[in-house]
Amino acid sequence: MSDKSREIREKHAKYLFPSVANYYAESVCLDQGEGSRLTDVDGKKYLDFFGGILTVSLGQAHPKVNAALKAQIDRLGHVSTLYPTASIVELAEKLVKVAPGKLEKAFFVASGTEADETAVALAQIATGRQEIIALRHGYSGRSMLAQSLTAHSKYRAVPTQIAAIKHAPSPYCYRCPMGLTYPSCDVKCARDIEELIQTTTTGQIAGFLAEPIQGVGGFIDAPEGYFKVAVEIIRKYGGVFIADEVQTGFGRTGGKMWGIEHHGVEPDIMTMAKGIANGLPLGGVLATAAIADSWKGGNISTFGGNPLSNVAALAVLETIEEEHLVENAAVMGKHLREGLEALKKRFPKSIGEVRGKGLMQALEFVADETEGDRTPAPEKVTKLFEETKKRGLLIGRGGLYNNVTRISPALNVKKVDIDEALRILGDALATFAS
Repeated sequence: MSDKSREIREKHAKYLFPSVANYYAESVCLDQGEGSRLTDVDGKKYLDFFGGILTVSLGQAHPKVNAALKAQIDRLGHVSTLYPTASIVELAEKLVKVAPGKLEKAFFVASGTEADETAVALAQIATGRQEIIALRHGYSGRSMLAQSLTAHSKYRAVPTQIAAIKHAPSPYCYRCPMGLTYPSCDVKCARDIEELIQTTTTGQIAGFLAEPIQGVGGFIDAPEGYFKVAVEIIRKYGGVFIADEVQTGFGRTGGKMWGIEHHGVEPDIMTMAKGIANGLPLGGVLATAAIADSWKGGNISTFGGNPLSNVAALAVLETIEEEHLVENAAVMGKHLREGLEALKKRFPKSIGEVRGKGLMQALEFVADETEGDRTPAPEKVTKLFEETKKRGLLIGRGGLYNNVTRISPALNVKKVDIDEALRILGDALATFAS
């Protein structure tokens, strides 16, 4: 460890909130990057398979994004939404064109938290109602409302929460909350939403917010049929459907631009952030014209639609289209999934499940899957993290029990990179798993 990395770690401990956690027993102090390759301040190189929590969608220092930023910063660095710019209207138009269903209007903010806040407020305004259905294991951000939507106790920092939110069971098939098995369960977790509405709300709901794949929840991927049943119930009781695409959007799930498109359901409102601008702060909300028009009061975002973030997002969208990255995510995602399934066969005791879509894949670690013991094993993920770090691979973790690895390389990842990551994962697992 160099003096520079030691100084960074010491200042981090001294000046940042203790709640700002870092990965690894000895955190990695990153210094530079290009594509999927990162280098720390000590010169050690890493293959990045987490992308700043699914945010650096095209990899570090993408030339097209950087060129757009360099050209923009010499012209106009910032204006609020009080002034229309070419970049904000071009981005809105582009997003509407690639959006599913009848989403026709856009509003921009600076983060996924703000996007979800805006979407909930919009649902309440449009319906004239207050109560929102969210999902257990879901994550929506850091604000008071977002913490209330979030169903992970460790991310709910204060006991007083916003009361108009009810949490339905997660479509977590591996750990079915009802003890059933898909598909014979007839997606009971979705059908239970009706009783939830009937017993815990006024029966007049504003909407339902859900991630197509629950990100922080450990890449919980809803089974086929879940969203059709859930959304039908929501609309029966007068609510609107908010698809939270903060992690699943922009081709991440492979073959489709948006995660919800895999389920054949059209959202009334959709939120996005993370991968939209390759790491620059930007979030967005799309809505049908009728719902967007229902917001009659004033509305402003100081940083939403910042010109720098806008041009980065436009460059991301153009690159996704020009380089066929939605398709690449499907092809490379299939290769990644096959490799992870092979690791499960190689280490059947430790790896309970492989799940996800496209370039959003996860491994859930348990005590002993071969004996039917699915006790969460977060200590195995901790060991895996240290061993992959030694070998130069960065991955993510999550899940309510912190026992899930999250693997999400850039959308333009190449087969050679996936093969390298799979080799490192295999070598790392061989040191402790069985």
